[in-house]
Amino acid sequence: MPTSAANTSAIAREQLIAWYRRNRERSAVLFELLRDDVYYSRPIALRHPIVFYEGHLPAFSFNTLVKRGLGRPSIDAGLEALFARGIDPHEAETERTRDSQSGWPDRATVRQFAAEADRQVLDALANAELSRPGHPLLHDAEAVFCILEHEAMHQETLLYMWHRLPYESKKRPGDYRPLTEGSEPAQAWLSIDEGNATLGVDPGHDGFTWDNERPGHRERVPAFKVQQHSVTNAQFAEFVNAGGYDDPRWWRQADWAWRRDEHVSHPLFWEKGDDGAWLWRGMFERVPLPPSWPVYVSQAEALAYAAWHGSRLMSEAEYQRAAFGQPGAGERRHPWGDAAPQPRFGVFDFTSWDPHPSGSHPDGASAWQVHDLVGNGWEWTATPFAPFDGFAPLPSYPEYSADFFDGEHFVMKGASPVTAAELLRPTFRNWFRARYPFVYAKFRCARDRQ
Repeated sequence: MPTSAANTSAIAREQLIAWYRRNRERSAVLFELLRDDVYYSRPIALRHPIVFYEGHLPAFSFNTLVKRGLGRPSIDAGLEALFARGIDPHEAETERTRDSQSGWPDRATVRQFAAEADRQVLDALANAELSRPGHPLLHDAEAVFCILEHEAMHQETLLYMWHRLPYESKKRPGDYRPLTEGSEPAQAWLSIDEGNATLGVDPGHDGFTWDNERPGHRERVPAFKVQQHSVTNAQFAEFVNAGGYDDPRWWRQADWAWRRDEHVSHPLFWEKGDDGAWLWRGMFERVPLPPSWPVYVSQAEALAYAAWHGSRLMSEAEYQRAAFGQPGAGERRHPWGDAAPQPRFGVFDFTSWDPHPSGSHPDGASAWQVHDLVGNGWEWTATPFAPFDGFAPLPSYPEYSADFFDGEHFVMKGASPVTAAELLRPTFRNWFRARYPFVYAKFRCARDRQ
């Protein structure tokens, strides 16, 4: 996998083409999981219908690299505009309209457009001048890496959308076996020494990064304590059983209003069975709630639990220190060290449709022995998503980060089971609204160290 954006040698081109093909093949597999009759449905009202995403992925790649980057002509200007960008509305602005094919092209038209977009993108990757010093989109081949990471990120969007679909609307893979066995790990509080945490990267860094990862800086992190394991379903059930969802003491005002207005009384991934027992809504079937799995919740719910628990969430800088720092000096490339990501280190890179038991990948623990900081679910932090000092929008995708510096989005770190390996770098920042419950996001509690 190429990491130097400026390298467009014959070998690097082959790697870029392979990466693009791998993305497109994986996307095709994900769309083939669905029955035809849900193509125009909206599994999540806060997102576009499914049809949009089948067009958006190739359209974004074509628009960014071929049309804007290389200045080549349109395939179909109307479709390029229709599929240009997704949405991120406030929960209060949700359109609660019924699913409809109105205004969307038929699937044959979408696929014909996608095929031509793919053909032109692959031709560009094979033959075009991809890296042009000083060019607003092609400096260090920025547009190329932008489209490659963009599709990988959207594959996770697709899967958490698919998660909300009825099971009869999906084609269950023959090897689907949720890993529900495993004992709940003993929770422990670990001390993290005071030290520096590196956030972001400086200009000239060898490798692609998004604008919100730049420029790099260091923060001094006071000593703190953090839970060794992610909060599990069993631990979160104590909050539910104690009436935590009915007690405004634990909730921020806006979060309480959301909980009340949306009638939120438990994590979205939990459902009640006919006998009243809790079940987990897996990707392709419901299973008895696995007590050892990390609980997937919104940040609002994570904050309420932490307040009830007499704790808080980690800040982004504390996460960096816990995940990549080590006693003494220096930082690691990954929590487990400098080795490339492998399945034994964590649940990521599409190795599972659902979580695994917390703490079941001890080889991936950090230097402080904190588990699952990368993999098994994104890690909510308490840090609002905001630019680093010296931020400059990415020319190839200027709205990527800047549109979300609004105080309503919060930083998530790490990775979920369906986060691509290419995104597992210490500086990568994900973000969502505090009251967005659909993503594969977990948390753990932290406290000041007295």
